[in-house]
Amino acid sequence: MGSKMMAIATIFLYLFSVAAAMRTRGFSMRGPAEIDVKKFGAKADGRSDDSQIIMSAWQTACTSPSPSSVVISKGSYMAGPLKFQGPCKADVNLKVEGTIKAPSDLSKLKSQGAWVLFQNVDGLTLSGGGSFDGQGAVAWKENNCAQTGKCNTLPTNLQFTSVTNSHVQDITSLNSKLFHVELLNCKNVTLQHVTIDAPEDSLNTDGIHVGRSTGVNITGADIRTGDDCISLGDGSQQVHVEGVTCGPGHGISVGSLGKYHDEQPVVGVTVRNCTLTNTMNGIRVKTWPNSPSGVATNMRFEDITVKNVSTPILIDQNYCPYNNCQQKLPSKVKISNVSFRNIRGTSATALAVKLVCSRGVPCQKVELADINLKYYGKNGTATSHCANVKPTITGKLSLPICAGSQG
Repeated sequence: MGSKMMAIATIFLYLFSVAAAMRTRGFSMRGPAEIDVKKFGAKADGRSDDSQIIMSAWQTACTSPSPSSVVISKGSYMAGPLKFQGPCKADVNLKVEGTIKAPSDLSKLKSQGAWVLFQNVDGLTLSGGGSFDGQGAVAWKENNCAQTGKCNTLPTNLQFTSVTNSHVQDITSLNSKLFHVELLNCKNVTLQHVTIDAPEDSLNTDGIHVGRSTGVNITGADIRTGDDCISLGDGSQQVHVEGVTCGPGHGISVGSLGKYHDEQPVVGVTVRNCTLTNTMNGIRVKTWPNSPSGVATNMRFEDITVKNVSTPILIDQNYCPYNNCQQKLPSKVKISNVSFRNIRGTSATALAVKLVCSRGVPCQKVELADINLKYYGKNGTATSHCANVKPTITGKLSLPICAGSQG
């Protein structure tokens, strides 16, 4: 009997020592494992490089057979580049409560196209109310996209590549050197209450860019930046955008499309209940002239409020931002089944509606309904301009749309 009691006591001591060891490594014994990077050794002083500590904590969580959390608690963490690589054995929640700062020195971020990369992860949750500060002011001065048309030498703040069944919530991206948030080859990803913040003059800092991804939901985002608040590139399918506030910025865009060969179709886009303020454009679809063949179809824009927005409704199939295109050759991207419903507010330009489609493949099945756009400037009243499109017009209109339009 005594030997059995000793054996039981030995087992209890062993389990106690294991639990204590896990706690010292940042694990919580309540529910799923919780790993605090400070207990892994992160300094969180805004100067020391905490990259390896954060990566070590991620690796521990990613290889855990049960769901776990990595906690980046309040503080300032200098880190990067960071690569959160999967696949993981179970779901992982990365809780960022503090601020992670990118190196301002671009030479330290040459190893990958993004400062923070999530790759091949299923069941990721990124949350916590914290911030990713790209410290992009130096990079914006070196941005030469206007001269070269190429911007891929600068890193994106947060890139999600081949991420599935995941949720990003209550996270802020600050001052990205290039795009703030980019989703590529993702499936079933929700971005909820994400905040994007950069100055109006920060070049090519798209807020959220989606490409070759299916089942993306963007809800309740608050975006202020120097380029498109949201841009949907080729292969964006079944994308739902709702409750987004945008401005300053360049508006909410599908495209640009048609710049490259073998682009995938854009199918099933809904943008609704959004507010745009002081933006360079409103809601727009843009394709390059002289493009390869492509498709953009089944797109709905509805219940949109605009406040002092330049050209609130725009289809532009002669998109050429750097004036280095062969505009004499038309775009071959076929745009069809597009509706603009209940678009209301004020235009900063007299031209409130511009629908310039391709003369090579004119737009088909474009519908405008209940358009109430006012212009209060010095250039008369709100107007429209249309080419290579014969839209269906219904409901109440505050301006003539496509009267005498071409094609």
